[in-house]
Amino acid sequence: MNKKNLIFILNPISGTVSKAGIPGLIEERLDKEKFNYRIAETKYAGHATELAREAAREGTDIVVAVGGDGTVNEVGRALASTETAMGILPCGSGNGLARHLNLPMNLKKCIDILNACEVHTLDYGVINGHPFFCTCGMGFDAFISMKFAEAGKRGPITYMQKILEEGLTYKPETYEIEDEEGTHSYKAFLVSAANASQYGNNAYIAPQASMSDGLLDIIVMEPFDLIDAPQVAIELFNKTLDKNLKIKTFRASHIHIRRKKEGYIHYDGDPVMTDADVDISIVPKGINIVVNPTGNKDYRQPNIVQTAFSELFYNIDLMRQDISRQSRKVQALNRNLLRKLNI
Repeated sequence: MNKKNLIFILNPISGTVSKAGIPGLIEERLDKEKFNYRIAETKYAGHATELAREAAREGTDIVVAVGGDGTVNEVGRALASTETAMGILPCGSGNGLARHLNLPMNLKKCIDILNACEVHTLDYGVINGHPFFCTCGMGFDAFISMKFAEAGKRGPITYMQKILEEGLTYKPETYEIEDEEGTHSYKAFLVSAANASQYGNNAYIAPQASMSDGLLDIIVMEPFDLIDAPQVAIELFNKTLDKNLKIKTFRASHIHIRRKKEGYIHYDGDPVMTDADVDISIVPKGINIVVNPTGNKDYRQPNIVQTAFSELFYNIDLMRQDISRQSRKVQALNRNLLRKLNI
């Protein structure tokens, strides 16, 4: 049997845990009867892309990104539209793509998945020339990505801290979104395009997103009040955000967004400043990825408490909107009555 050639590209500073033990774990667990392998460490931003591109030119069968979503993105952009497949050993703070693909966070089990070597050809997206594999967007999530990058610390605690610090003062913007069906204008807290289901840390921005349907899930989150925040947070982690009354979702293969001014966008959590116009498209079947052959996309079911709180806040929101509508009706009747009395 001909052995496959495999390279692990390890980012020593991604995430929040040491990578010192990973080379020994690979040596112990990887099936050497199937693979010849080597390990390369990244030394600077963009180095993973250079290493992966060279590996693809050499005809390497699999390049494994050992790190977080930033490392995965760097490796993936080099392997897009090549025959070389990408594997993932998730070691980051969010691990959005790995979680979407139902890869275990246990590295021993992930190496076992590499040994099984089941490869699927999946979609990826492009925003203003930047490839992404999970999500991209603008508005609040891009703003938080920028703040998160500035914070210098990784992990969900930092992420939630930034949301709490900045969320109450963030000003929504107006976005003009053009797709295959026409053009619509939205005042929105954020606009996100999802190729995969989550940001990372099991925060599901697009619970129904698929990497094999040739479409992006577009999420438009309208401005919401403080009373709505707990509901949004619970539904984000409960895989039910798409049912929120403040969320508009649709699918498209290509959208063009016009903003009033330049601003931040993000691709797989990496922020970048860009001009007012933003172009987002899908590349169907554009990248080969090693997947979990036994993965079940419904493996993380919401628990009873999460579901109960989600339903509670959902019903509160319905009641609040109904009260608001009734109040407006009463005010309208009063105005009509006053006009008649004045006559």
